[in-house]
Amino acid sequence: MCTGCVSYQDTRADHGKVRSTAMTTADLAQTDINRMATLAMRANLDSLYRLADKLYKRNPREWRKSGAATQAQAMTQLRAAIEGQRGLAELKALRDVKALSASLDPAFTGDRVAAFVFSLSDTIIAAHDGATVFYLSDGLDAQRIYNAARNVEIAAWLLASRRDAAGRPLLLANEIADVRNVSFEREFGKIIGRLDLLAEMLDEKYRRAGIGYVQNLFGAQFLQFLPVR
Repeated sequence: MCTGCVSYQDTRADHGKVRSTAMTTADLAQTDINRMATLAMRANLDSLYRLADKLYKRNPREWRKSGAATQAQAMTQLRAAIEGQRGLAELKALRDVKALSASLDPAFTGDRVAAFVFSLSDTIIAAHDGATVFYLSDGLDAQRIYNAARNVEIAAWLLASRRDAAGRPLLLANEIADVRNVSFEREFGKIIGRLDLLAEMLDEKYRRAGIGYVQNLFGAQFLQFLPVR
């Protein structure tokens, strides 16, 4: 019955239009904040996959370290590790910020792209209590999500500035040449912006609940139409 009441048009193929998804019964178990957190998480993981693809293209030596036959296979392996939350062998059971530190260590010899992107995803997911989809029973901590945003900022800065023993960047990313390429910086900015917005919304949640209660209370008494006949 509910799926028949509301229909959302999926416009993913239409460039420049709002993208929406079909309503499901699972949506009934989500508050507005739950839905926002779910959509933000989906968008942040997509941003990380785009970053991985860009980094692999600029640093092809890295995906070859993974044992994959092609870059596409390396991307498939990375996506499976992130979505399965099972970790990476070269990170030796390290997770979230500890794994992030290891991935940016000049002494690290494994697939640095996979380690870096997996660690970022694990840091973000850990800040969301290990979940990627959120329902009424889930409680998110605004401070942890705010901290995750700062960790992404730090990671982006270290990626751009840290060098190996020979003075070369650990990974080639943004490039300032005849044509300015800051696509990596923009993708990092999107992730940070989504996390900050969600943290602010979570911090406002209880205050807005109280305001909404008062508005409904007064609206029920004073905002009714008056008779004209």
